[in-house]
Amino acid sequence: MKSEVVTKSPQPGGVDDRWSYRDACAAAHALEIVGERWTLLVMRELITGPRRFSDLRAGLPGISANVLAQRLEWLASLGIVVRRELPPPSGAKVYELTPWGMEAEPIFRVVGRWGSRSPFHDPTASFSTASLMLSLRTMFDPSPAGDGRMRIGFQIGRETLLAVVEHGAIDVASHPIDEADAVLVGEPRVIAAAIYGGQSLEALEGGGVLAVEGDRETARRFTTFFPLPEKAPRPAG
Repeated sequence: MKSEVVTKSPQPGGVDDRWSYRDACAAAHALEIVGERWTLLVMRELITGPRRFSDLRAGLPGISANVLAQRLEWLASLGIVVRRELPPPSGAKVYELTPWGMEAEPIFRVVGRWGSRSPFHDPTASFSTASLMLSLRTMFDPSPAGDGRMRIGFQIGRETLLAVVEHGAIDVASHPIDEADAVLVGEPRVIAAAIYGGQSLEALEGGGVLAVEGDRETARRFTTFFPLPEKAPRPAG
């Protein structure tokens, strides 16, 4: 198995001089905090709520346990992530973003929309539940949605998300889906194929990778609310 190169993180609670841009711009300081490989993606996985260490590794299949532990320790030292124990009967140890950490969500939306225009973006790579939730919040177009209201649930393993479209806006969050108008059951990458990849619900169902429960027409209409931006031109030559 190929080992992952581990670089030394800055000292907890502050930025090591070796990592500092020596630039007073707040954007430069932000990059000193989250610019190291995997750091922002660890934060992305926590946008949907508390996660166990094993959940984070599942959402980031390319990261090693050692690097993940380092990044969590670094983010905790800066007040971006906290570790706590869930109440009984679970008692599991989880990590979650602090209120300041949650303020980073707009970063993912802007960077995600910008990155989706890359002509070299690979849409077939790993796609987590957090990625799906953020992409729906990012790519939603209110024009085809109109002023109607619909509730679409997503069953992804033991996790559930609920998307509520109302008055030309969307809210997507971890939530029970008992009252959803329609539910899509499958892996995030498969659901993304229906929403962004132009694959019909029927074709994915026929392939045994997706199940649609409830109002099928509402589910089909929902998949039209997320047009991707036009790709940037490839460089000549």
